[in-house]
Amino acid sequence: MKEIHAVIRPQKLPRLREVLRAVPGFPGMTISKAAGCGSTIRHTPNSIKEELTDFTEKLRVEIIAPDELADVLVDHIVQVATTGQTGDGLVWVTEVQRAVFIRKTVSSGSD
Repeated sequence: MKEIHAVIRPQKLPRLREVLRAVPGFPGMTISKAAGCGSTIRHTPNSIKEELTDFTEKLRVEIIAPDELADVLVDHIVQVATTGQTGDGLVWVTEVQRAVFIRKTVSSGSD
């Protein structure tokens, strides 16, 4: 299994959700707020205020998926998230040793 991590622009989430949910076998995703800044090599702040406030709001997407589905999901994320501008985000994939889905179970006795 793979864990797909993506940091994307918040306005891209509705379309990303729509596209990923259309993929057969899509396992679901977790979304959290994130903020970050790019490398200062690419952009030199013009003032101390700009240097201290250059963090931009992003969303972090995490998906645990079967190996055979990971590349398809990554391709869709990149296609949807790309605007062609600096700061579009980042996608990376890591190996997952084990994942267990936690589901509500029906108990047979009194709890």
